[in-house]
Amino acid sequence: MAVHVRLMRMGAKKRPFYRIVAIDSRRPRESAYLDNLGWYNPIEKPAKVNVKEEKIIKWLNRGAEPSNTVRTLLGQVGFWEKLEKARRGEDVSEIALRTEIRERKKRTRQIKKAAVAAAEAKEKEAEAKAKAAEEAASAEPAPAEESKEESAE
Repeated sequence: MAVHVRLMRMGAKKRPFYRIVAIDSRRPRESAYLDNLGWYNPIEKPAKVNVKEEKIIKWLNRGAEPSNTVRTLLGQVGFWEKLEKARRGEDVSEIALRTEIRERKKRTRQIKKAAVAAAEAKEKEAEAKAKAAEEAASAEPAPAEESKEESAE
């Protein structure tokens, strides 16, 4: 049985609330789970996350795989840093996980257009530099070419 650590959607329509759960990978999203490992509330600003560290470590040690979203959430609260330090044998008793996370900015059309324009500008600049370097190289014959012509005569 492959166990995954993933989000389970709860809450009302258009008001999501998620539980972080350990669940058999073959089960549907809202089905029975093996263990409740915390929760995530994206509606609040800033978003709130509550993680039960001991339970998550227990399931990860048993071979459970976190989903990409859960992996990102755990990274934002500082869980992975704390786990790495604990595995290295460093003192982690003073490290507390964050309960609030910042959400990334939404990419609006204007931001997307600006990013595309900046990429195109960089591309044109790189092409211009390459063309200038090519012209400079073709204007002056290479000394190696001259020596080959003299030795042929």
